[in-house]
Amino acid sequence: MPVPLKHHNAELSLRPGTTKSDLVAYLYQNSEWGYSPQELKEALDIPRGTATTTLKRLHDDDYIGKAHDGYYYALRERDDIRRYVSSLNQVDRLFGHHRDADATPEEPDKQIGGGRTDEVLDAELTKLEAEVDE
Repeated sequence: MPVPLKHHNAELSLRPGTTKSDLVAYLYQNSEWGYSPQELKEALDIPRGTATTTLKRLHDDDYIGKAHDGYYYALRERDDIRRYVSSLNQVDRLFGHHRDADATPEEPDKQIGGGRTDEVLDAELTKLEAEVDE
């Protein structure tokens, strides 16, 4: 997806689908809260060691903040990260999670050509084309 260069930060090393990206997205989507590593581990279903290590790296790289009591949070001044998370949200609204992963699609009441041979369908098509030409 193209990005306007005036908003592009090549130094932002986040890639969708990674634990790093998922943690950042979660914190910035819930920016009014601070979360412990345990809460983030449970919310995102990631191993504790992965959560702790990744959170420390994100904090060291100034992607997220950390309170003195160990709670991690989104930084107000990181507009570049907010834009990144916003673009993830837009892509998700366009292409993802329209239904549950284990949902089965409904069967249509009527199928195109259901129960008719190719010859019958060809004849119907020819008749419709003739009507349009009139």
